[in-house]
Amino acid sequence: MARYLISFEDGAMTFPEADLPDVARAAHHVVQQAKDEGVWIFGAGLNVHEVSVVDTDGSVTDGVPPRSTERLGGFSIIDVPSREEANAWAARFAVACRCAQEVRELMSDPES
Repeated sequence: MARYLISFEDGAMTFPEADLPDVARAAHHVVQQAKDEGVWIFGAGLNVHEVSVVDTDGSVTDGVPPRSTERLGGFSIIDVPSREEANAWAARFAVACRCAQEVRELMSDPES
């Protein structure tokens, strides 16, 4: 099995605010399906309003990132046998969340 990151960009969810409860319900339903099928690892939406950037010298800059920076809005990590299956799960999330999803295979740890 391989682990895949399914993610979307901040700002990709462009539906009316009134639809948020329906979208949240649909997304939670897909998460529950993934849990029931034993492929769910972890996932979350991200607080994109505040970030800390830690530089290579250890200095920390807190605040709002510049809008020109692409930011992750949320993600799920699943464990499935193939990219095709990961894409199928991403399609479920895309429908539920009403936004495109990106699929990337996580690199395996050579130590494990």
